[in-house]
Amino acid sequence: MGQQHHQLGGHADHQQRPIRGIVLQQNGHRPLYRQRALAAETSHWLQLQGIPLDWLDVQPCADGWRYRLTAEAWHTFTPGWDTLDLVAHQNGELPLGTEILLALLSSPVDRTFPNLEELHAHLESRLYTCRAAEETTLAFATQSADRPASHWRYSEATGFILQPGAALIEALRLATQPSVSGSLYDFSCYRATEYVLLLGLAQTLQKFNPDLLYRLEDQWRREAIASGRFHDTFLDEIGSMDDPLPGLHYVPGDRVWFRNPDERSADVVGFEGSWVVYMGRGRFTDFWRPQSSYSLRDKCLEIHFWREAVVEKPGEESTIDETRVWERMRALQDGLDADAGWAHEQEAAILRRMMRYRDARGVYAEGGCIDTTREHLRWMCPGFERIDLPSEQPLSADNERGLMTGASRLPI
Repeated sequence: MGQQHHQLGGHADHQQRPIRGIVLQQNGHRPLYRQRALAAETSHWLQLQGIPLDWLDVQPCADGWRYRLTAEAWHTFTPGWDTLDLVAHQNGELPLGTEILLALLSSPVDRTFPNLEELHAHLESRLYTCRAAEETTLAFATQSADRPASHWRYSEATGFILQPGAALIEALRLATQPSVSGSLYDFSCYRATEYVLLLGLAQTLQKFNPDLLYRLEDQWRREAIASGRFHDTFLDEIGSMDDPLPGLHYVPGDRVWFRNPDERSADVVGFEGSWVVYMGRGRFTDFWRPQSSYSLRDKCLEIHFWREAVVEKPGEESTIDETRVWERMRALQDGLDADAGWAHEQEAAILRRMMRYRDARGVYAEGGCIDTTREHLRWMCPGFERIDLPSEQPLSADNERGLMTGASRLPI
């Protein structure tokens, strides 16, 4: 699959983009010797994280200092901006933290931080997010949701909030990790990614910003932040339809959207696309099957076969029979294992289409399932945090009326 990666999912002009990497901002009023000392400190920290100095190109820039892979290291580890095979380029031996930093250092867009502490917190938050994603298994549901009653309570006005005295980190782990709770709870894929990212953030804040963790926990005692508000409060989104990220460039800890490009099956609730977290080593989350994950290839094939599994019954909402999806995938794999020509042709045709960039919202034309953007947690350290929680005032009268009438229903 590595060779296929370089031919799919990106624009030809991506090859000409400069490597931008990490930018650490510095106060321009500092003496030059002090700026250089801070740059050397950062280089040493990167070395301690597994990045040899001969892989690094360190240069001053308008905002501070830029740290990026050398051209030689970029061609060795992330040719064509492909970060999915980073570990394979190191013979399978690469700690997750080093993989994260290599992906950031190879970035085609600036990954900017105000100081080394914020970069360290960012690395930790991605590590915690990936660990949370690895341990998450849920029951897929779009019209219902439940949480462990010992730690959560629900109203239409507030969404799921903490029970009095419940700790946020423990509550999130109980809701998402059967190894902790012994149970599976109902989630949509979008809400699942929110809980995984929130857990990664909360665990990081224990070390880097305990005060923000306290305020975050207090927020969830009063009202959940979900959907668009979650994105606007906690996440930065990089890339755009006009300036897409290379289609094979992912950093472990990213939240990623795969769009369903088939209009008929995309009209089935819950199958408009798939929200996942990239966990590194070429793996994307599969929240619904224990000890399972998707490769980019498998995710594309699954979404493609949704169109062949639509179930329509008079007077009922359409559904997707996922058993059919897996039957189609197994049949294709059996054909590939037998080296059948039809199977190779079918796989190539599906991937050529699915690994294109997606169409714009509301458009179903020639696009594939690859999104143009990625999302990640914002700055979180004291003095630089960019996480602005809603007002900490008590529920408004409008919200209280919503609690009684259901008029302000939030997604669950």
